[in-house]
Amino acid sequence: MHIIVVGCGRVGSTVARELVESGHSVCVVDRKADAFRRLGVDFAGRTLEGVGFDRDTLIEAGVSESCSVAAVTSGDNSNILIARVAREVFGAQVVARIYDPRRASIFQRLGIPTVASVEWTAGRVLSCLLPDPKANQWVDPTARFVLVERRVPPSGAGTSVATFEANASCRVALLSRVGSASVPGPSTVLQQDDLIHVMVSGAGLDQVDALLQSQEAHR
Repeated sequence: MHIIVVGCGRVGSTVARELVESGHSVCVVDRKADAFRRLGVDFAGRTLEGVGFDRDTLIEAGVSESCSVAAVTSGDNSNILIARVAREVFGAQVVARIYDPRRASIFQRLGIPTVASVEWTAGRVLSCLLPDPKANQWVDPTARFVLVERRVPPSGAGTSVATFEANASCRVALLSRVGSASVPGPSTVLQQDDLIHVMVSGAGLDQVDALLQSQEAHR
């Protein structure tokens, strides 16, 4: 996968290095060329000096519908512009860093996945960019039940928790949205890019994934 990391600070440089080490194609964009020193002399990805929300810069960085863009600059305004251009103009998958929780609703209305700065780590960025569809967060001692994290696809927006649970034979134990977590009730309506922690039997896990994949296929 090709991934564009906009912002070469501590988090951006860590994410970029780990992505390259995992075999991904990476282009790091930053306004200042000296920021690239954080990548180290042996960095095998590309670097590009420029403004991350500039269309020509993103095109030069290799943006496309099949790539992902991580907006991890030090400013919320820049991150929202980067994510919006990458997603709305080029159709890329995006994730954006957010510092001011009061702006979370702006990102939410635009359908941009975010992580609040208080929980922002390189590992969290990577999990948003490269979710492992088969990863289990917890398995009970009898190995009958598993707890998994899944992202709600665009076509899943508007579905109630009760409907999802009935169709997938599972229980939604936790819902994370724009940096806040809650235990959803049956009437809670899922939104695009919500992260849901689902408790399901091992035998029913394929049913959960099949339902989400079916929704995604009808974007």
